Amino acid sequence: MKTILHKAATRGHANHGWLDTNHTFSFAHYHNPERMHFGVLRVLNDDFVDGGKGFGTHPHDNMEIISIPLSGDLEHKDSMGNTTVIKQNDVQIMSAGTGIQHSEYNRNKDKKVNFLQIWVFPKVRNTVPRYGQLTFNPEERINNLQQIVSPKKEDAGVLINQDAWFHLGNLKNGFSTEYKIKHKGNGVYAFVIDGDVTINDQKLNKRDGLGVWDVENLSLRADSDAEILLMEVPMN
Repeated sequence: MKTILHKAATRGHANHGWLDTNHTFSFAHYHNPERMHFGVLRVLNDDFVDGGKGFGTHPHDNMEIISIPLSGDLEHKDSMGNTTVIKQNDVQIMSAGTGIQHSEYNRNKDKKVNFLQIWVFPKVRNTVPRYGQLTFNPEERINNLQQIVSPKKEDAGVLINQDAWFHLGNLKNGFSTEYKIKHKGNGVYAFVIDGDVTINDQKLNKRDGLGVWDVENLSLRADSDAEILLMEVPMN
């Protein structure tokens, strides 16, 4: 088993006034050659956007872009004609493929929106751009790992162009469970949204990240009421 630990306070940070953001991996003006990616997981940004502010129209290509709102409402518009609002318990994937333009704004004027912006390298390049969004029942992740992203149309979760599976869990203090790797050779990057957890004997706190690979399963224990995101991705 191999692991890499990223404590919350060691993330790259930028405050642009309207945007307060933390970068687990190198992004924009934050460059750390030891933190370029975890397997095909390229970006994990923890964004807080002021009321009415946001990211103007900009392009992407050949990237799977996942947005997970933790609080507030995020308005999305893109060159495929989608105009949507994503809220807490929603998960959105924009499969940029050959190229797409989009914008993201805080829908509300009176409160911040906090969301995780995640980029994953695609399995197949230059595909037709695709948009996906689903709403998930938060009751189904209490002491359970709820699948929110999958590469298989027939499985639960928003479809992704990669051999990747994401799960969210709301774990009560003292609850223990295991996560079994779904695709041989994959690793898991765990991000603690809130609370304290122990994964394979490694203690983690709010906003810490832990990458684990060369392993078949992970053991998880909640050391307080905790919320966690597990991202299983190919390492090559």
